[in-house]
Amino acid sequence: MAKASTRVHLLAKELSVKSKAIIEKCQAEGLDQIKNHMSTISVGLAATIREWFSEGSHATTVEAAARVDLKKARVKRKKVVKKKEESEATQAAQTPPIAEEAIQEESPETAAPDEAPTEVITEITAAKPAKKKKKADATEATKAEKPEKIVPAGPMLEKPKPAVLAGPTVIRVETVEADTRPVRRRTPRPSYNQPATQPLLPSQDAPVKGKKAGKAKTHGRKKEKSSSEGDSQHRGDIKRMRSRDVEERRARLAAARGETTRVKPSRRIEARRAGDVVSHVERPEKATVTEPILVKDLSAALALKVGEVIGKLMSQGVMATANQAISTDAAELVAMEYGTELTIVRKKGVLEEIQEQFDSRERKKLEKRPPIITMLGHVDHGKTSLLDKIRSTSVASGEAGGITQHIGAYQIELNGKKLTFLDTPGHEAFTAMRARGANMTDIVVLVVAADDGLMPQTVEAIHHAKAAGVTIIVALNKCDISGVDFNRIYGQLAEHELTPTEWSGNTEIVKTSAITGEGIEELIEHLDYQAELSDYQADPTIPAQGWVVEAQMSPTKGPLATVLVKEGTLEKGSAILAGSASGRIRTMTDSRGRSVKKAIPSMPVEITGLDSVPAAGDKFFSLPDINQAKAAAEQVRHSVREEGLAKKSLVTLDNLFSHIEAGNIKELNLIIKADVQGSVDVLIKYLTELSTDDVKIKVVHAAVGGVTEGDVVLAEASEAIVIAFNVVANERVRQIADSKKVDIRRYSIIYRITEDLKAAMVGMLEPEYIEKILGRLVVRDTFKVSKVGTIAGCFVSSGLVSKSAKLKLIRNDIVVKDDCVIETLKHFKDDVREVKSGLECGIKIAGYDDIKIDDEFEAYEIEEIARTL
Repeated sequence: MAKASTRVHLLAKELSVKSKAIIEKCQAEGLDQIKNHMSTISVGLAATIREWFSEGSHATTVEAAARVDLKKARVKRKKVVKKKEESEATQAAQTPPIAEEAIQEESPETAAPDEAPTEVITEITAAKPAKKKKKADATEATKAEKPEKIVPAGPMLEKPKPAVLAGPTVIRVETVEADTRPVRRRTPRPSYNQPATQPLLPSQDAPVKGKKAGKAKTHGRKKEKSSSEGDSQHRGDIKRMRSRDVEERRARLAAARGETTRVKPSRRIEARRAGDVVSHVERPEKATVTEPILVKDLSAALALKVGEVIGKLMSQGVMATANQAISTDAAELVAMEYGTELTIVRKKGVLEEIQEQFDSRERKKLEKRPPIITMLGHVDHGKTSLLDKIRSTSVASGEAGGITQHIGAYQIELNGKKLTFLDTPGHEAFTAMRARGANMTDIVVLVVAADDGLMPQTVEAIHHAKAAGVTIIVALNKCDISGVDFNRIYGQLAEHELTPTEWSGNTEIVKTSAITGEGIEELIEHLDYQAELSDYQADPTIPAQGWVVEAQMSPTKGPLATVLVKEGTLEKGSAILAGSASGRIRTMTDSRGRSVKKAIPSMPVEITGLDSVPAAGDKFFSLPDINQAKAAAEQVRHSVREEGLAKKSLVTLDNLFSHIEAGNIKELNLIIKADVQGSVDVLIKYLTELSTDDVKIKVVHAAVGGVTEGDVVLAEASEAIVIAFNVVANERVRQIADSKKVDIRRYSIIYRITEDLKAAMVGMLEPEYIEKILGRLVVRDTFKVSKVGTIAGCFVSSGLVSKSAKLKLIRNDIVVKDDCVIETLKHFKDDVREVKSGLECGIKIAGYDDIKIDDEFEAYEIEEIARTL
């Protein structure tokens, strides 16, 4: 395993150069961290230094200073050479064994590995022939005197080479610090020299009797206690301290060797002693969690076990697991029980993070863009007709019921200037659509009918415009009608802080007529002047972003979305993210149906290519990668699902009784299918608000598109009614619905749906039953007739009694029997239908004979009253 780093002196030894040369070279190259021979060198820097101190071209390194002079940098080793050749020959002649040993030391086989590989080896090589000659002369001189060596028979085995030990290099050995704490004597171990028949017990000295009994020999140590209580009390502490010291020493040694080992905790289970004090876990006074709140995250924030949190949730009626999300109310209730103030931080979604990235981008090329104008006002005040006159088209004639059902986006060009208009519905059911229209706009044109004045939806539109912080221009429509009181309308506008300029206010009021065209040019001039005054700008060079104005499902093109570009340029083929939908733009058409390749700021276009229908009002972003758009859309769908799972009703003391009665609440299940997503959202919100305490409206399914077979099957299983708004069911679906007896209701105007639903809900309401008192009777005598029973002779003191009435038997002001049915009613001997006040009658109660004198009967009947919403 290669070392992570090295030192200067180690690398110098490896390269056989001076440490000073490496330091000078590094400082010349600008490496100031190399200061001395103990400086640390990384792996990459070591490779660079090796190439600097090598011969040849340096191709892989950058060298700013002059190259290293290797002759000066090399370490010169001392040469092992004899003084003179003559003295060597004489010494070899006198002492042959010593000469041989010297020759062996000079042989290249046993040369020192630390010698320099350049100069020293060359010099030794040059001296080899002379040494060989000297060796030959010495051999001839001693050949006669040297006896012949006796060699053992058989082949000679080679002498084994010494073993080379390999292992980690010990850099530093740290001595263990001396333990200065007093060491207590341990209990002596038991002796096993007793006979086998005796139990193995600790050996004890027998007591000495007589004169020898005296002071015990302790050899300078204190006498041990008779009992081993003190040792047993501290023995565990000593063992724990010593094992901790050993582990700390191992950790220090491992750190000195460069290893990254940690001290392993001791897992020995120890018995708790009576003197130990259990530490109390303190609960935090304040805790912070992020949404969606998981049970395990809440337990970690409150310093509790997951089981405790689950138990508290179960006591509240919430069943959740450790990885399940819970509502904020449930989390706050759990925190309150433990006295912790819980702060819930909403986690930023993917769309918010992308929005922050788009907002932080620098806008270098700001250009003027057309203003976005929204038409707001009450229903049937002429918003669409006024816009038709501006566009010279006839959009209002094609609307169902003469009202606009969804937002329309149009761009027109007048006198070389472009204006973008958003036409929003005025009906009260489309509050959310008007709110989205106000938030997208720059200028609001508040259309007010001169003959009606300000209506509730007009006031609501004013509030939306003020909340959006946009400029309001009032278009007083239908001014061609005679007998209009303008001062009354001005006063109504002034009540809502829209004081006309004619009354020295700041609100421009333009008198217009959608039929004659009066005031249209003046209105456009005011819009153009406001646009010039506000100077709306956008950068068309950055990636596009904007809003989804409307979305629907087309049977031929798939998901369609009408988008309004806020800034940037939206091009055909761009990857787009719109809420939970994503895809690549296949086609793009403008407000007049013409195919375009790009859309500039403030331009509405209709696009195709999304994988699903986005929600109206969602923001869209043009992203550089389609995979990023798909991943972001998947995260948005996942977060929406988590939020839906977290929204669960809680059971508290306040609503406990209502939850018990919830099983008796009747539900009217609905399946909503509409032409556009905006209508779906509005129908869900508006229809669910019709729910009462007795009848609850539940939307089982809502989607864009026509009625399908799946909708019919779902309606059959859930006993639901299918509401088809501006969509139809094909012939096959109608046949299946008829066979399964599923009710499909088609509507084109929204208030017709509410009328029918209210009628259906009234039919589901239980009628009210009221007791109507008819008269009071007093029992004056009783007659017992065999095979008939007891007959009560009564006097009608007030009111009357009829045979169909029911009776209450009252005795001493206590109701003894209720809901009594009259079997026979006679006046004298005649059977009668009723007996009036002041007359006597005989009454036989069906199945009851316990009647006494002076009892009273109260005659009443149940009146059924139909309930209304």
